[in-house]
Amino acid sequence: MSDVDQALAVLRAGGLVAIPTETVYGLAADASNADAVHRIFAVKGRPVDHPVIVHIADPAEMGAWASSVPRSAALLGDACWPGPLTLLVPRGPNVLDAVTGGRSTVGLRVPAHPLTLELLHRFDGGLAAPSANRFGRVSPTTADHVRADLGDDVDFVLDGGPSPIGVESTIVDCTVDPPQVLRPGAITADEVAALLRTPLGAADGPSRAPGMLASHYAPRCRVLLADGEAEALSLYEVDPTAEIIADDDLVHYARTLFARLRDADDRGVPTVIAVLPPATGLGHAIRDRLTKAASPR
Repeated sequence: MSDVDQALAVLRAGGLVAIPTETVYGLAADASNADAVHRIFAVKGRPVDHPVIVHIADPAEMGAWASSVPRSAALLGDACWPGPLTLLVPRGPNVLDAVTGGRSTVGLRVPAHPLTLELLHRFDGGLAAPSANRFGRVSPTTADHVRADLGDDVDFVLDGGPSPIGVESTIVDCTVDPPQVLRPGAITADEVAALLRTPLGAADGPSRAPGMLASHYAPRCRVLLADGEAEALSLYEVDPTAEIIADDDLVHYARTLFARLRDADDRGVPTVIAVLPPATGLGHAIRDRLTKAASPR
């Protein structure tokens, strides 16, 4: 029996499977099984009103989960899926409240990882899958991270190797006009605007999608933010027990960020000084994760 066969058997029995994606590992359950979805929340310690993303196999399946498909969602799904983009659309009548947190919208994504795409095509349904870690903590980018966080609380880990992007998907709210980027990711706001050929709206209003809380992605160690190398060195002079993380290569910075925060925790580092990248392109996503990791909690 292959790993995908085992994952399918667990999911069809109502169990939880950690799945690899190009962004981070997800904790997946059958999105049509209320008991299984509730177990995701229990395992993660996730607030029940905090929605989870439904992963689907193909853009054509969007209509099975949405009461209507906004033009912006159709355009972005066709252009970017499979890929690191989640689209918020009006929920269909059969979507569980447990998935949406009782909201009128549902987040959908087609992930770009061959193992999980095979799993989705064979499962023939949607998988509710937030990140495979305890709520609010650092997201997992390897199977070992999942096992360290969740242990026996996850029934099977589908090991697809390290996540190549390393930060969660961009979330675009397609239920508003103009659309809004609610969470930055590898697909930038500029790229979304260019695909839609329209300026985007400012992300405002209450938290309505994963990752919108002020404190999130947090390690046990304290995280201090620096606007450049000089400020980082000044902070280090005050606290020589701290560790500085920085990277001029934004792709590498994103791919390794969560692993570096986890490693600092594993080694008992009390404080991490993180140099913020420029607020351009992928830098927006890295800054978002670091700012939330550094927020008081």
